[in-house]
Amino acid sequence: QVQLVESGGGLVQAGGSLRLTCAASGRTVSLYNMGWFRQVPQKEREFVARISWNGIRISYADSVKGRFSISRDNAKKTVYLQMNSLKPEDTALYYCAAGGRESATITAYDYWGQGTQVTVSD
Repeated sequence: QVQLVESGGGLVQAGGSLRLTCAASGRTVSLYNMGWFRQVPQKEREFVARISWNGIRISYADSVKGRFSISRDNAKKTVYLQMNSLKPEDTALYYCAAGGRESATITAYDYWGQGTQVTVSD
């Protein structure tokens, strides 16, 4: 069993930065591929970024490439999402997820956190 808790969200002006943190618990969490997704009301949850269990393979949604950076520290069982040059359209509830497959699809992830709200004002 894996439990995920996100933190670091908040209100920021356009052009600003935030760093989201996902703290994971569970003995084998370091073997899971990790992803960040986001969702706004009445829209489907969308992929943001993912990182393989060993941190070697990373992928981003086109909308965040060059602005967001995903990383992980397996010793601390923590995954990060550094978000720079934030835009109002980045406003969403951001979720951390853990799964056995490297994928951008929601169904590839078995465990989800409760989410942390990011609001970007213009």
